[in-house]
This record gives sequence, C-alpha cells and structure tokens, in this order.
Amino acid sequence: MSKFRPSEQAKFESLLNMKSGYILEFSDPTFDAFFAGLVGVDIHSEKYCRFGSSKANKLRSFWTQEDDHTVGKVLQELVEMSALDEDNLPSEALYNECCAIAERLQENEGASLLHPLRKASAPFDSNYITKQIERMESSIESDPSLAIGTAKELIETCCKSILNELGKEISDSIDISSLTKQTLKELHLVPDAVDDASRGKKAVTRILQNLGQIGNNIAELRNLYGTGHGKSHTAKGLQPRHAKLAIGSAATLVTFLFETHQSRKQLNGPT
Repeated sequence: MSKFRPSEQAKFESLLNMKSGYILEFSDPTFDAFFAGLVGVDIHSEKYCRFGSSKANKLRSFWTQEDDHTVGKVLQELVEMSALDEDNLPSEALYNECCAIAERLQENEGASLLHPLRKASAPFDSNYITKQIERMESSIESDPSLAIGTAKELIETCCKSILNELGKEISDSIDISSLTKQTLKELHLVPDAVDDASRGKKAVTRILQNLGQIGNNIAELRNLYGTGHGKSHTAKGLQPRHAKLAIGSAATLVTFLFETHQSRKQLNGPT
C-alpha cells in the first residue's frame, strides 16, 4: 500500500480536476492502455472499482492499493500530461508540488524491488504474505535486521503455501534448506530434473543449485545479524544495503517459485 498522504492526494485531486469524475482527456480505452503500458495493470478490473466506476474513482482506488514506486510512476506521468492541457494549465506552484510528491514516492527502493513479487504472490490472496512484503519494504532503512529476518520468513511462507496447495506433507521441524529443496523438487526444479538433452543443461543446473542455497544463506545471515537472536549491546548491525541484498535475493527466489507454480497449474490444471 502506498504511503501517499491525504494532503498530497488533495493536491492531485486539484491538479487533475478529479471532482469531475474524469482524468484529463482520457477515454476508457486510452485510460486502460495508459495503465497497461506504464505499470502493467488492468485499471478497469474489479479490484480498482471499490470507490466507483469513474476514472477518477479508479485512480483513487489504485493509489490506495499499490506500492509507492508504482503509484509515483503513474502520478509522475499524469503530472507531465497535465502540463500539455493548454486550456487547463495548472499553476506553477501546484505543478512543482505534485512533481516533488511523485518523485518522493518513486524513491522507495523497497517498493520497486518488491513489485514483481507482489504481482507473483497475488493469486494466493494472502494477507500474511502482503504484510511480510510491507514489513520488508518499510524496514529496509529503519530496521535492516527486521528486513533480513522477514526475508527468511517470506521464503518459508512461500514454500509452505506452494506445498500446501500441492497437498504435500510438511514436517513441523523442517529447516529452511530442506523446505526449499522439497519445494524445488515438487516443482521439478531440482538439477536432476533437467533433461540431459536440454540446451545449456550445465548452466541451468548451476543456477538451480544456487537458487536452492538462497534460503539457507539468508537464514545464516539472519541468525548472525537479523531478528532471530539476542545480541550484545556492542554488536554492530548490517546496513540498509545489506538488507536490500537479502531482500532482493529472497524476492528473486520467491517470485520464481510462485511463477513456476502458477505456470504448472495452468498447464496441468488444479491438483
């Protein structure tokens, strides 16, 4: 969810004259093409009709549901388009204020980092996964240790969600390395499952082997520096750049697992 403040929303309401129900000169088809091309969403889907079916209401719904970076990207484009309407040019002050807001929203690197993961995890419709993503996103700068700990938990949640959908038993005492390995196996992603005749078998095998180690490595990092254990008062924590590395790795793994699972479901039908 975007951290787009109500006072900032009011400025965009004014800039885009949203009380009319319209957004600039957009028609329904061009509004659809604008969002699909810029951020890959279907703005006319039911998801964005929670406040009503007008284009203004769909934009309001969009900016309350999506992450900072995505919202900022759309708003930046709308600000620039507003300056092309010679009949309703915004004041210079309002234009500059809205530009600054859009730029601030896009500065949230965590949101940008995790956007593919949000899309990949959407079919699971899990509030718990959403909260984990939001916790990582918000704690990169303020609490890198928490971000690292949550990255490890996210991998566990992802693997368990997939295995549960596949009807597979999961040991209560399973560690993250074994959990990841079991998930890769059920998705036929273990190196042994790669056909000898496949082009690039060696390269694919190495990538899959490295993929399987991500969870284990983040768990080790979390145990050393994350939220899993108490630390001495003299202990030095990791910096935001280290949290970004851990989160980026976890997001890559989880996105790949979710997308692979969804792809197999589409090919094979529900299990």
